[in-house]
Amino acid sequence: MTSVVLSIGSNLGDRLAHLQSVLDALGPAVTGVSPVYETDAWGGVEQGPFLNAIVLAEDPALDAHGWLRRAHELEDACGRTREQHWGPRTLDVDLVSCRDGDAEIVMDDPDLTLPHPYAHVRAFVLVPWSAVDASAASAVSAHLAALDPAERAGVRLTDLVLRPRSAG
Repeated sequence: MTSVVLSIGSNLGDRLAHLQSVLDALGPAVTGVSPVYETDAWGGVEQGPFLNAIVLAEDPALDAHGWLRRAHELEDACGRTREQHWGPRTLDVDLVSCRDGDAEIVMDDPDLTLPHPYAHVRAFVLVPWSAVDASAASAVSAHLAALDPAERAGVRLTDLVLRPRSAG
């Protein structure tokens, strides 16, 4: 059984609907979802703020590369284009970490690096992750503590809600 931590974000169009589309598509594979946060974009490209969340999911049929393909399918379904590095996007789905049972998958190949090489320095990943995944709380808290307080404060809790689709 592989389980993943997915970081999802959107700053174009109906941002909340794009995030919700991930939960709708994954259906009963979703085991947890964080609150929704808003963060200013970074990376040097002028653009609007992002909505961000973390989704926890499990699927015995997918390995790490299968999860990557699934992430790209979800992005494509929302019209994601890759015209500008760190540019605006309808949907961004990143694999933060992947486990096979109790073992964390560590991978560094041209298509996929796990765990995500920058997750530990991105407050917009760490803050929602700490809110939804008790099993990662200690490690995530340590990474959060190492970040600039202004960066942590830039991840703003919203009153928006993502709803997992029930198995029934």
